[in-house]
Amino acid sequence: MRAAVLRSTRLNARASKVPSETNLRRQVYDGVLRRMVARIAKRAIITGGLMAAGFANAAGLMRSSRGRGAIFTLHHVRPKQPRIFDPNAHLEITPDFLDAAILRLKRDGYRFIALDTLPAHLASNDPQPVAVFTLDDGYRNNLEFAAPVFTRHAVPFTVFVAGGFIDRTHTLWWETLADLIEAQQSLVFDFGSGPQTLPLSSLAEKQAAFDRIAAFIHDGREALAVDQLNTVAKGHGIDPLGITEKLTLGEAGLKTLVQNPLASLGAHTISHRALSRLTQEEARLEIAASADRIGEITGSRPTTLAYPYGDPSAVSPREHRLAADLGLAVAVTTQPGTLASDASCTALPRISLNGFYQKPAYVSALASGIAFRLMGRG
Repeated sequence: MRAAVLRSTRLNARASKVPSETNLRRQVYDGVLRRMVARIAKRAIITGGLMAAGFANAAGLMRSSRGRGAIFTLHHVRPKQPRIFDPNAHLEITPDFLDAAILRLKRDGYRFIALDTLPAHLASNDPQPVAVFTLDDGYRNNLEFAAPVFTRHAVPFTVFVAGGFIDRTHTLWWETLADLIEAQQSLVFDFGSGPQTLPLSSLAEKQAAFDRIAAFIHDGREALAVDQLNTVAKGHGIDPLGITEKLTLGEAGLKTLVQNPLASLGAHTISHRALSRLTQEEARLEIAASADRIGEITGSRPTTLAYPYGDPSAVSPREHRLAADLGLAVAVTTQPGTLASDASCTALPRISLNGFYQKPAYVSALASGIAFRLMGRG
């Protein structure tokens, strides 16, 4: 009898160490909640930094932070499209905000120039700061909504396009993933250790799943991970290449775009993969083939490049050298900051016009460079 009681006690003790399904769900929920709170806190910190930078700029403080000017990064420019789940909201601004941003920069004394003329400005003694506008990925709305705003203000702009998007051979995985997660209540995905079921019943769970799959794509073998995502999406009735067709300009649309004398095209690789994680020969081919493809469309090989993703995990000094070797005189990152006279023209910083911060005052604060100093990035 006593032995049986002891066995029962040991079994109960072991069982108590195994999380129940309820406990597992609670742990998942707690993790999701922590990430959501951290995301809200981060936005609050950024907003506070922008407001402080705005006050300092208005007071004439830290004028040297402005440098020689700024390059701005945009993606989608379109009227806001309400979505239940919108993890890519930071990648879009409205045409009205673009108009307001240009007016604000004019008020602040900026001169607008094309990206390919920037090296000459940095080499000059011209004291007037410049503003340069760039748009990544070649979305259709760049032609429909952004180009008319730039034309109205006579502002040059460069659109960076990936050859795989032009020819409908590659997908915009972040758009595919958003559509997939928005439409599901749960999702089975294999992160390398077997299929796992991701709960998607709340917006917080959807965001957590988006972040986890995005990290899987960035941290692993990107092409294989994107192929896996595309396969899962197709299994749920979503056509990834159809999304590419729907959202991005093809050859005909790009030819229409460059009929605008203010518009130019820049290289953005073929597959939109992080170049630093490829072999040197793969990276070289991605850059060269992209420039060649644009040359076929416009009749003139571009001299500008935007590195996909553009952060330090995706681009390294090796890619800066490759860009120069391949005749691309200007290459831009997504590292935030303003322009210095001695900046490397194949590793230029850019300032994102972020969908979460669509106020003209924030444009002044960002262009001043003070925000980056306050946040320890300048």
